[in-house]
Amino acid sequence: MRLLVCSLDDVASVNIRDRLFEAYPWLPSGEFRGHEVRARGEDILVTIPGLHLKADNLDADVSTALGVKLDRVVFLSRHKAASAIPTLTVHPVGNYGKAEFGGREGVLVPSDPDAMTSSLRSLQSNGKDLEFQISFEVTHHGPLLQTPTMFIEIGSAADRWGHVKAAEAIAKTLMETKALDAPKVVGIGGGHYAPRFSELITTKKVSFGHMIPGYVIDRSNDEELKAAIKKALEATKGAKMVYLHRKSMSRSKVTHIKKLVESIGVKAVESGDLEDIA
Repeated sequence: MRLLVCSLDDVASVNIRDRLFEAYPWLPSGEFRGHEVRARGEDILVTIPGLHLKADNLDADVSTALGVKLDRVVFLSRHKAASAIPTLTVHPVGNYGKAEFGGREGVLVPSDPDAMTSSLRSLQSNGKDLEFQISFEVTHHGPLLQTPTMFIEIGSAADRWGHVKAAEAIAKTLMETKALDAPKVVGIGGGHYAPRFSELITTKKVSFGHMIPGYVIDRSNDEELKAAIKKALEATKGAKMVYLHRKSMSRSKVTHIKKLVESIGVKAVESGDLEDIA
């Protein structure tokens, strides 16, 4: 069962929820924290006060309150960036370093590689006529959960959070999410918006889980980076390899990171190692 989470304190979150309710039939299914729960097939949607970032253990609380077993969690959310570039994003959750925006320091939440990758592919199609960039973001921020979790977001400034067409594209995307027959990988390298990983899923059979950006590499020594890679693999169910964004790093750094990866018994792959989408 999939849990969709709407935050009343988040304009974009409410926007996405309302588009879901407009476009698809949902049935009342009890109450959680004083707000009506809606259900549709294997999906349940809860509306919570407060922001998502602080909703630690929400999966356990919902499971207990509603008597359900959750397989995955999706937070409907706004995205905020200083650039204010209109952007629709999908990303995993957790912190490689300090927990400045929720969650716990150095702890990653289980990722949901198939759901994230399927969602981004659908969003790239459903949002193609919108004036929004569409991409993964790398792993960042809270809350702390035990269930595979992803965020799907409208950004990057307040004037976009209420964008109805963007929310409609996300609503349609959420209803199209599916399992994928593809290798699960951890991405390493590149920037916060992971352009290479976002591009790669359009041509290759691959599902991205946690992603480690260049800025985490740059601030980490070898042992810290090995620990981050191990955490990312452990929190990406089914991942037995990593994909290196080679063009984002010098040749010597690629060689060094590849050796670190192989020292923990994992294969480092590039695009030529992955099967093309038919």
